[in-house]
Amino acid sequence: MTFLDRDHSILAFNERVLDWARRVDVPLLERLRYLSIVSSNLDEFFEVRMAPQVSARKTNEQRGLCTVDTYLGISEKVHQLVSEQYRIYNDQLMPLLEKKGIRVVAHADRSPAQRRWVKDYFVRNVQPLLMPVGLDPAHPFPQVANKSLNFIVRLSGKDAFGRENEIAIVKVPRILPRYVRLPVAKGSRQQHFVSISSLIRSHLADLFPGRQVTEFSQFRVTRHSDLAVDEEEVKNLRTALRKGLQQRHYGEALRLEVSAGCSEHLANFLLSQFALPSEALYRVAGPVNLVRLNQLIDQVDMPSLRFERYSAGWPVQLTPGQSFFERLQQGDVLIHQPYESFDAVLAFLREAVEDPDVLAIKQTIYRTGAKSELMELLREAVRRGKEVTAVVELKARFDEEANISYAERLESVGAQVVYGVVGLKTHAKMLLITRREDGQLKRYAHLSTGNYNPGTARLYTDLSYLTADEALTADLDQVFLHLASQNRLPRLNKVLMAPFHLHKAMIERLDAAGAAASKGKDVRVVLKMNALTDEALCRALAQASQAGARVEVIVRGACILPAQVPQLTDNIRVRSVIGRLLEHSRVFYFKVGEVEELWLSSADWMNRNMLRRIELAWPVTDPVLRLRIIDECLDCYLADNRDAWLLQADGAYTPALKLASAGRAKLAEPVSAQSVLMARYGGKS
Repeated sequence: MTFLDRDHSILAFNERVLDWARRVDVPLLERLRYLSIVSSNLDEFFEVRMAPQVSARKTNEQRGLCTVDTYLGISEKVHQLVSEQYRIYNDQLMPLLEKKGIRVVAHADRSPAQRRWVKDYFVRNVQPLLMPVGLDPAHPFPQVANKSLNFIVRLSGKDAFGRENEIAIVKVPRILPRYVRLPVAKGSRQQHFVSISSLIRSHLADLFPGRQVTEFSQFRVTRHSDLAVDEEEVKNLRTALRKGLQQRHYGEALRLEVSAGCSEHLANFLLSQFALPSEALYRVAGPVNLVRLNQLIDQVDMPSLRFERYSAGWPVQLTPGQSFFERLQQGDVLIHQPYESFDAVLAFLREAVEDPDVLAIKQTIYRTGAKSELMELLREAVRRGKEVTAVVELKARFDEEANISYAERLESVGAQVVYGVVGLKTHAKMLLITRREDGQLKRYAHLSTGNYNPGTARLYTDLSYLTADEALTADLDQVFLHLASQNRLPRLNKVLMAPFHLHKAMIERLDAAGAAASKGKDVRVVLKMNALTDEALCRALAQASQAGARVEVIVRGACILPAQVPQLTDNIRVRSVIGRLLEHSRVFYFKVGEVEELWLSSADWMNRNMLRRIELAWPVTDPVLRLRIIDECLDCYLADNRDAWLLQADGAYTPALKLASAGRAKLAEPVSAQSVLMARYGGKS
């Protein structure tokens, strides 16, 4: 079967995110933030995925997965997406913000008093940090860091030595704020700002006394930033990664952004310096880095232009103040984040740290965020004499440096730190606590579909699972032992683990579903995940659907499985829900006749997750919890007609609301799954 293109699917996902910047029902500053999110996503897309495509363009590659044509096709889509971003920025969002008294004031629009203030700010706070570099044989083109803001300047006249070196480069230090608030008249409700690029642009001439600035442009280059370390060849992975991090900011150039008015002369000069094809040039009508709009958004004091604050409540299955160990002896506990607070997970660990009967704590660490309370709790556990084992994933993309630091800090107090298995990322999220009770050892565990990160736990939908189930906790103990010792993994009781069992087990379930459907049984498969790009799993889904199984996939991002294609995937429906929160939970549901299976997992259905990572999936057998997960994570999202998009047979996504209005005389009330769940748990929607 022919699959959808993964890169184009990623770009289509960003088009769906960008739609939130258009939506009039979204608060204005939040619309601006979605614009920024798309830029951040595109940065990562280039940093991680575009190097082979750019290489194919440079070498005129005509065959293989990456060719000149694939590069040109992706470039065309990205250019369209970026053009739409800046159209929304200039024609919709900035005019609407100005009507609210929020304005980024350009040099030409500044009052004499504002110009004096900006001049003073430049002289005091900016100019001392700038070091213009005039290019000549002794001053070659400087190293330009990934995603940094820079200016290229063309000068007339001669330098101090009588030479006509006309090109100069000005680097803008990252330490400088990208938006500075301007003073306004006392009592005024206006909120005026100046961007750092506009501020420097207004005073470029001050950096070149005796010369005339004839042309200039801001520019920004995006570089390949995916670290590649041959783990089989290095003796110390931590040391090798640290060396690699030093070079990350100066990888291969992949994209060049310049001002819309940048001259052909300067644009071509930059393209030649970075050895980029013409398609890699992006002329933008505004700031070259929309990601930094977050600095503007955070400074604006106008709560009415933001989402109403939502405060997650304490998990409904837990009683504040009750011992987690006592509660888990009564049965498993489910926490649906961020509708319910992640603080309960930290409280579980805190109780374990403070409990003198707890002897050992084992935990995987993938992404925990800056200034992690979790790390401090683990360090405190060591100080209290507990055995602490941390499996730290050093290769968590863009978190490598933080995780190296955490590993060193844990080791410094005596924790046992291991880095998992050579060649595999440890992506499983698990915490195992061993406690002495009545002269015996009892295990308690936390498993999650998401990271141990309090920051993202307020924005990402995930499921935390607390359990004292003997078979399940025994499995986790074996997994930790395997990761530390690298001994052969014994047969597990309940857990499915990648790369050993998970991929095969999911295919077997899909094959069984298809076989049952072909015999006339009622078969339903519902899957929720972030990405679906594994070809073997996609084939198994297609075959099950051809046999009569009803397949519904809720996939937030990339999906290569075509849906609703006649005689191929007629019975498959794929939907993507893009909302205020980032959908992150992974839920796999199989119903064959009257038999139901429901699995939670850390893994998406991607080849890397199934075959190149340590991932876990675990069954939910408690009937009450299973019904709750089906209701809140599957059925609720299948009923969403406000934030959902449906994949069509041609590979395009169409808003569910648009399909509903086209198919019915009377449109049903728009329903947002996230809003329903926020209201259900008592927060403000």
